[in-house]
Amino acid sequence: MMTLFRIRPMAALIASCMITAPVTAADQQDAAAIGADLAAGEDAAQIASAMPSLDPPASDLPEIAAQTAQQPVRMIADPVVQDVPPSPPALSGDPFVIKSILPIVGTIRYGEWYWDENRAPENGKLVVTVDLDARVVSVFRDGHEIGTAVALLGTQKHPTPLGAFPILTKEKDNISEKYDNAPMPWTLRLTWDGIAIHGSPVLNGYASHGCIGVPDAFAEKLFAIAKRGDKVVITRGQMIGLGDKIIG
Repeated sequence: MMTLFRIRPMAALIASCMITAPVTAADQQDAAAIGADLAAGEDAAQIASAMPSLDPPASDLPEIAAQTAQQPVRMIADPVVQDVPPSPPALSGDPFVIKSILPIVGTIRYGEWYWDENRAPENGKLVVTVDLDARVVSVFRDGHEIGTAVALLGTQKHPTPLGAFPILTKEKDNISEKYDNAPMPWTLRLTWDGIAIHGSPVLNGYASHGCIGVPDAFAEKLFAIAKRGDKVVITRGQMIGLGDKIIG
């Protein structure tokens, strides 16, 4: 109990003693005697030396008290374990692995398209992907998406085929011999029976006879960089992202 009091200021200790200790008749007689002695001129130091000490000898204090006085107390919080965010996929040297995608906010509407080659090298393998469920065309160069647009696709009667197709020919001012000489500018032919990527009005509610129609300006940009033999991959609902391989 005395050890606890030693860590408090002396004024608080004295006040605590004055409040909590009961005053007896003997205490009143002793106080009167001390006052009489002081009045008679007795030395206050002698009186103080005759009074019992409140503090025990230092040797009687527990050893832990001495250690506490010498060493500051440190409060150490409990460790907090946090999940480490996954690292972005390392850039692959494979030209068919996706390294970046265009930062487009929201959905793309019919007739809209985006083109930005800043993240891609000037030269590299070109791959075009078409998703029939999303109705979206994406153009990748060396794994970087450089263009995307909403596409006009075929119907159940005239479906757009699934698979990987090389570009067979390039025809800038092509017209359809099969469908009433309909204009098909910037044609990239995928099959010999008429399936191609070409410029077209892209409007909600309209469809093609199996071709992949994209806005004329988008088709012109794709036509300018595409070469015979470049691959066009047509899938249905296949989700791919950074680090994924477009084609085997």
